[in-house]
Amino acid sequence: MGLIYGKYDAKKGNPSGPGGFVPGGASLHSIMTPHGPDTASYNANVKNPCDEPTKFEGGLAFMFESSAMCKLSQYALDCEQRERDYARCWDGLEKAFPTKAE
Repeated sequence: MGLIYGKYDAKKGNPSGPGGFVPGGASLHSIMTPHGPDTASYNANVKNPCDEPTKFEGGLAFMFESSAMCKLSQYALDCEQRERDYARCWDGLEKAFPTKAE
């Protein structure tokens, strides 16, 4: 995922501090790793009745997918820009879909 310009509406940042998806930013997720809208974005959008389609006009974002398992370099692991608390963006996300056991 990357953002060329504008404001991306599904990642506002982690509760632990500033952040969010900024122009020039990108994220790369290997297969089978969690990713998606943060809790605040999800909660705001599930309340939207979505009666008709809308077009994202807040900027230019892109996404690419791979079925390959990405191997991180030591540089990437040690990089100061690495978002070490990425998963905190889902703090407070409540279960929304029942499991078969329920």
